[in-house]
Amino acid sequence: MGNSAVKHHLETAERTGVCQLAKLGLDEVPHALYRSVGNLRTLDLSGNKISSLPANLGNFIQLKSLNVSCNRIASLPETIGKLKKLENLTLSHNYLSTVVPTVCKLTALKSVSIAFNKLNRFPLELCGLKCLDVLELQSNSILTVPDGVENLQCIELNLNQNQISFLSERIARCPRLKVLRLEENCLQLTSFPAAVLGDSQVSLLALEGNLFEMKKFQELGGYDKYMERYTATKKKFA
Repeated sequence: MGNSAVKHHLETAERTGVCQLAKLGLDEVPHALYRSVGNLRTLDLSGNKISSLPANLGNFIQLKSLNVSCNRIASLPETIGKLKKLENLTLSHNYLSTVVPTVCKLTALKSVSIAFNKLNRFPLELCGLKCLDVLELQSNSILTVPDGVENLQCIELNLNQNQISFLSERIARCPRLKVLRLEENCLQLTSFPAAVLGDSQVSLLALEGNLFEMKKFQELGGYDKYMERYTATKKKFA
């Protein structure tokens, strides 16, 4: 059953450049897929049992969307850095504990999800990607958001459900950051950078479930400036 389904999808991929191999019980990337290497633009391998991605994944240089969510992947091949046209990368629900340094070469990336993995540090490798709009890192084990984060170019950053106790004040310098989600972390009121409130572009903060009461948070200096940005944004989309 599985082989005939895979064959059908691979034949379709050769014609269309779109390959849907989700939820087929695969434990590896089918070798026959590489017949489509020249024109493959979309590859969906989500919901399988794949534990590793092959090095020749980097040969799919026309690829714009790669979804390998809900697998068993613990590391990425360095050759992923060859996918220079990749715009959407979905790695959620895997076993990744680090991000391979070569992702910094994926300069066309617009959306990245590494949610529900095993990251214990913030992936600074993704900072500096100028087209990045959305970065999803929720439900990992990240402990700190360090200096260097100011180079992050995304508009929305989701860090919900981590173990973050330190947030660098330099996050306030992120040039495009509008939405910052930090729900259910380990932040103390004293460890939240005032500059995020008074001197940043952030217009939507989600902070419920940290080690302080939201009522106390609203008494911090700069909160009024944040609310001005929040209200202005809300009116814009009303």
